[in-house]
Amino acid sequence: MPQQPFQPIVEREEAAAPHCIRFAPGEEARPDQYEPGDFILTHASSFFSYLIRLGQRLRFRGRDARYAWWSHTAIITSPNGDLIEAVGAGVGRAHLTKYRETEYHLVKLGKLADPKDREQAVRFATWSLGESYGWFNIASIALGLVMGGKFTFGFDGQAICSGLVSRALERTNAIFNRSPSHIMPADLARYFKVTPPPPGTSKGRIP
Repeated sequence: MPQQPFQPIVEREEAAAPHCIRFAPGEEARPDQYEPGDFILTHASSFFSYLIRLGQRLRFRGRDARYAWWSHTAIITSPNGDLIEAVGAGVGRAHLTKYRETEYHLVKLGKLADPKDREQAVRFATWSLGESYGWFNIASIALGLVMGGKFTFGFDGQAICSGLVSRALERTNAIFNRSPSHIMPADLARYFKVTPPPPGTSKGRIP
């Protein structure tokens, strides 16, 4: 039987399952729409983001190719919309307002995470502050894509955006089928069934 890509340890009833809300450019999530531990997926148009999407398309093909549209993710760490994310400068703090002028989807964990799980996820993300960006992880992912995932490597003290969020989510009932350090934004989008917006609806300023 093929390995399932993602299986939460809760019954997949509609009320319990994670779901997402789309925010178009100019829109912003309200505090009553998210909880600490939820996360966002977004799309950027920079050259580096283009390379991320290009690399993701090596793994995500056919119907799954749509998930390669996503290129960045960040975890919500407070009821006020504070974020922790891994960017080129390293793991640092941000706020949902940073993404107000671009497209993002809010992924709500629902009953996949209880209050204690959410606290642990946020504590891990906070502990990761100051880590450098995982350029070696990116190189390892790229090599794995070329070699079919037969060889990977990485270094402690480094993080990429999706690896940071995935490692935080391991403090909940999320179970992933690959090392969190090698999970890409497209993986998270597929695991949580976050499809991109219709063509022509996602234009906006990219932070």
